[in-house]
Amino acid sequence: MRFETETIAAVATAMSNSGIGIIRISGEEAINIADKIFKSVKKNKKLREVKSHTIHFGHIVDDDNVIDEVLVSVMRGPNTYTCEDVVEINCHGGIIVLKKVLSLILKNGARPADAGEFTKRAFLNGRIDLSQAEAVIDVINAKNEYALSNSVSQLKGGISTKIKEIRDSILNEIAFIEAALDDPEHMSLDGYDDKLKSITKNIIDELYRLIKASDNGRVISEGIKTVILGKPNAGKSSFLNAVVGSDRAIVTDIEGTTRDTLEEHINIDGISLNIIDTAGIRDTRDVVESIGVKKAKDLANEADLIIYIIDSSKELDDNDRDIMEIIKGRKAIILFNKSDLETKVSREDIAVDDSIPVINISAKNQTGINEFEESIKDMFFNGELEFNDEVYITNARQKNDISNAYNSMKLVLNSIEDGMPEDFYTIDLMNAYELLGRVVGEAIEDDLVDKIFSKFCMGK
Repeated sequence: MRFETETIAAVATAMSNSGIGIIRISGEEAINIADKIFKSVKKNKKLREVKSHTIHFGHIVDDDNVIDEVLVSVMRGPNTYTCEDVVEINCHGGIIVLKKVLSLILKNGARPADAGEFTKRAFLNGRIDLSQAEAVIDVINAKNEYALSNSVSQLKGGISTKIKEIRDSILNEIAFIEAALDDPEHMSLDGYDDKLKSITKNIIDELYRLIKASDNGRVISEGIKTVILGKPNAGKSSFLNAVVGSDRAIVTDIEGTTRDTLEEHINIDGISLNIIDTAGIRDTRDVVESIGVKKAKDLANEADLIIYIIDSSKELDDNDRDIMEIIKGRKAIILFNKSDLETKVSREDIAVDDSIPVINISAKNQTGINEFEESIKDMFFNGELEFNDEVYITNARQKNDISNAYNSMKLVLNSIEDGMPEDFYTIDLMNAYELLGRVVGEAIEDDLVDKIFSKFCMGK
């Protein structure tokens, strides 16, 4: 069993050769342990005597052996990341020296930190709530500037503030109902149903907006799962090469060259696309190619976005009509490739929803790519990628708890409309309150907390 009062230590930077490496110590003995191995350039200067949030130059020593020349930061709790005393030793960034200094710290009384334990202590000591703690790992893992901006917004309490406002509103109504039921002589529930109905509808709307925004949040965090469809030799691989900026896919004049999938991660103006090139869709007796065609169709069913590439220099056929059936009702962009040649296909020939954009491109000449990129921004973010006060849920655990709270509030509304007694309301109100408490960590099981923080890196 780990005890939260123990002093912990870990390397807080990557274990690789670099200019600087940092070892973090946290706990009530952090400063005393550092004092045992640090020798200041100024004689007899002890870290336990210095002011908080100061930096000191000296050496890490093991008896009389100097291990490294360092800068040591001393920060006393509660005004630290963990709310405990924290010491950070800035060493030279060699793997050997970091290991030697860490080993010396452990020898003098600290224990190795578990994965994410520094942030876990920040959560347990009340410095941040659980949604902010989860935002820390999102900041570290951010794949693009918008994922980073959203994670920083969460770290600053964007989700926490919204959730706490909703919980306060729910708790006020629970308290009023309980008080009125306990003291009917002084508190009346006459006409209260209409008031609660209005409040409940507002909360349902707020929760719905959070749930709906989670789709954009997932796209921001994980990237848009994008599948390229088209007949053989329509230019799918050439298009992939054009947007990637290198010859990743094999391009030939031979139909059926692409038989398996090829996946690339690309960044378009800060938007991440996880883009998959697939086998050309057509009827074929080739066993290997037919497996590739089936795989392409399966991937299309799971995609956030389908890019349907048409060779506009050739007339459409039954294979094209099969692809049109696949993209019906889906987010898709149709690209008329080879637009530098004589065109034999028009928008009127495409039997899909008029809302699906159709763009003329030439993968060979790399024309129309900018218009394609603008279409993606319009499709997923209504052309706006600036973060104002919008809260994006990117965490599946948070979305699940918010969705369940939404369902509980819908049950409250049903009870009101069915004329149920007021004490029925409190059951579902309390359930919604506790579910939202799980989002910020005010009502959550210890094993789930451990599971969440186990995903963190060792020094965080």
